[in-house]
Amino acid sequence: MKRLKAILYLALILCIATATVHSEYYSKSKSAVHMKEKVTHLHFFLHDILSGKNPTAVMVARPNQTDGKSPTPFGSLFAFDDPLRTGSEPTSKVIGNAQGLYLSSSQDINQFTIMMYADFAFTTGKFKGSSFGVFSRNPVVEPNRQVAVVGGRGKFRLARGFAKVKTAHFNGTNGDAILDYKVTLFHY
Repeated sequence: MKRLKAILYLALILCIATATVHSEYYSKSKSAVHMKEKVTHLHFFLHDILSGKNPTAVMVARPNQTDGKSPTPFGSLFAFDDPLRTGSEPTSKVIGNAQGLYLSSSQDINQFTIMMYADFAFTTGKFKGSSFGVFSRNPVVEPNRQVAVVGGRGKFRLARGFAKVKTAHFNGTNGDAILDYKVTLFHY
């Protein structure tokens, strides 16, 4: 009798465990509204300043061992809030800012590379309130390089694409840099 009860309980548990679950959340689907993908091309200059009284990038962590020869030694982590400008001159119009982190990820100073996460936000013009995100390896010593666009908000919702980056100016002593960005965004 105990054995029969145990078999009945087991059968009941198996029936309950395999019962079909009905849920409106999982069972209803709406047809997607077809949205036309847009392509936007942007050109601006990022001013990354490590020196002076008002730097736009600061080291927030560094390894215990450094060679002392580089302003951005291997393993150093920087937080930044860099202005985006219409030109390479420090007095050119500010159109937004890039905020994020970059990590000096190359051991060889001659192959200087960073890993960067940045949100490029626009504060003026037709893209005011919109931004796109970059999460990519950035081989700084290469004259022409690309970084990956991995998302966006506002007018750049669901953005994907790439940015071609050239160094317009670099000071190897203090780490100050001005970068020329040409961005291609695919978004909705």
